[in-house]
Amino acid sequence: MQLRVGESAVYERATKTIRCAFCVSTAFGTEAPRVFSPLAVPEIGNAGASAQREHDRRATKREDRIRAAHPRLAGMILALTEEPQSSRAWSAGAKGEQVVARSLAKWSRDHVRVLHDRRIPGTKANIDHIAVAPTGVYVIDAKRYTGRPDLKVEGGILRPRSFTLTVGGRDSTRLVAGVRGQVELVAAALAPSYPEARVRGMLCFVDADWPLVGGAFSIHEVDVLWPKKAAQLLNRDGALTAGQVDEIHRRVATAFPIA
Repeated sequence: MQLRVGESAVYERATKTIRCAFCVSTAFGTEAPRVFSPLAVPEIGNAGASAQREHDRRATKREDRIRAAHPRLAGMILALTEEPQSSRAWSAGAKGEQVVARSLAKWSRDHVRVLHDRRIPGTKANIDHIAVAPTGVYVIDAKRYTGRPDLKVEGGILRPRSFTLTVGGRDSTRLVAGVRGQVELVAAALAPSYPEARVRGMLCFVDADWPLVGGAFSIHEVDVLWPKKAAQLLNRDGALTAGQVDEIHRRVATAFPIA
């Protein structure tokens, strides 16, 4: 049974159901509530959760190895030595994803829908964030690199023009290829039902040395920016209606489950 247009209803948050406020009376003169199941709202996920789990797994494995090799001195060794950089990187990455998620929650308008820490089926990889806005779908990769992101352009008249992403003077163009690969996967998942949905990538640098004015740029159709700037781009008006944004949000959540 469906609610009629204009009929009053109450949303039950605990059960995620809709109950009509004025229902047909029963033979005993009491209201018989009618319950409706709304479209499922996808779980947005916890930013950085899978990266933090990987850090914890590595830290536990290291601690177990040290305690097995040095039963009496394990506590002192663990207290006086640092974790390997390969382990610390996972924890740092998790914190970077959390910073981006908080920024999106704070600065994005109500019509923006987000997903965090999504698994790429058939692989061990994940996508940090996916946002759906009136202007399209955005794959957002969070990075905690230090130094200033910059676009280096070479060539032109006599030879093909080339574009290089540098961060703190280091060539980091490989990051662009990684985001583009994720964009292709999301676009392929949406193509059967939403071929018109525009999918674009973002590299979001959390700890970078951004200038006070300007700084954001694009390379190979990937936006390079900081968390608040990412939210501002998502806030732009676009062709997708609120209903289409919600539908695409659910479709992406199904195609890329929580990691």
